[in-house]
Amino acid sequence: MAESAGSLGAPGNGGNGRKKPEIKLRLPDHIGAGVYANSMLVQHTGNEFVLDFALVTGGRGTIVARVITSPAHMKRVVAALDDNLKKYESAHGPISPSTAGD
Repeated sequence: MAESAGSLGAPGNGGNGRKKPEIKLRLPDHIGAGVYANSMLVQHTGNEFVLDFALVTGGRGTIVARVITSPAHMKRVVAALDDNLKKYESAHGPISPSTAGD
């Protein structure tokens, strides 16, 4: 099992200019290998977002991971993804919009 430490936008620090507390995370072996997904479905209610990551091949698919989170955290996830996409494109060039099957 791997361990990691980092600043993960802990609830309650709300971007008030203070340094984010360091959070020590465990990464269980069965999670550390990751799963490949080439599709994602998103659903939401008034209280949560549900992200189903799927592997689709040959016209059939299997959900390989599900993440359920609050709307406030989802907003932070989207901001973090946007920031990382900009950094990626700055380092590696623009990402072309994909077509079905990519």
